Amino acid sequence: MTMKQVLTLDIAGRPYAWLNPEEAVTYYAKNKVAWELGRARAVFRGGYNHHGARSRIEVAPIIAIAGSEIMASMAWDQLVLSDRDNTLLFKRDQNTCGYCGRRLARRYLTRDHILARSRGGKDTWTNCVTACRDCNQAKGAKMVEDFRPLIYVPYAPCRFEHFLLSGRNVLADQHAYLRAKLPKHSRLRAH
Repeated sequence: MTMKQVLTLDIAGRPYAWLNPEEAVTYYAKNKVAWELGRARAVFRGGYNHHGARSRIEVAPIIAIAGSEIMASMAWDQLVLSDRDNTLLFKRDQNTCGYCGRRLARRYLTRDHILARSRGGKDTWTNCVTACRDCNQAKGAKMVEDFRPLIYVPYAPCRFEHFLLSGRNVLADQHAYLRAKLPKHSRLRAH
């Protein structure tokens, strides 16, 4: 598989960003890569030096950036739930309705606000669950206790979960690194 993205970490090993390999190669060129992990490599070739040797940089799938203390201080602890895109919510809940337990294709799923927005509920990780269209419609603005109990507890993903949820074409090395850091309560540990 061709490397589509590089997992960029701060110096302490916390995920900071997904970069494309072309962006990551600049950290190598500036000698900013403190350490790296992973077997897959993207190879970049540049110009020739005065001896006729061509420059070559190999980019690993996981890199830690030297001098990234500023990155670490700017990093968020928890992901904000987008009010427009349900992709990460559905991934967190493994495409499973929080009320009936059916696992469905994305097109049959909706976001349900446990405390309805009409009652003051917000778009937060702990107030939203994946719901099938039938359950969401039947629940409406009812309180959960007046509808049916949730079959799982909603929670805010940690940084490591966020990077697993948001990554595309995640390589085995990247997946293993992030999965090893997941909290015990994470639903992503099973996958």
